[in-house]
Amino acid sequence: MVTILPVTHTPPSDTSLAVEIPHATKVRLGLDDDRSWVVLTELNYFQWPGPDLRTVPGDPLGEVAYGQLPTAFYETIRTRWLAAYDAGKVTQVKRTS
Repeated sequence: MVTILPVTHTPPSDTSLAVEIPHATKVRLGLDDDRSWVVLTELNYFQWPGPDLRTVPGDPLGEVAYGQLPTAFYETIRTRWLAAYDAGKVTQVKRTS
């Protein structure tokens, strides 16, 4: 099983419950130019690999990993997610397996 936090283009109604992905990180990972946020209130878990696995667009080797997050950005997500969890604001969602 793996656990992930979802990413969305929808601006959060409460900025304390999402972390915006820095533009430079999006460029390095090959993501689109639209603003995106990591949602801290939803924890998705599923079997890896699973039917929802997709390759990185345009990757000739068919890789499924976009790359690592910068350490400081990861730590921000981790710290703020733990605070949301401790406050009882996180729901867990089992995705397809």
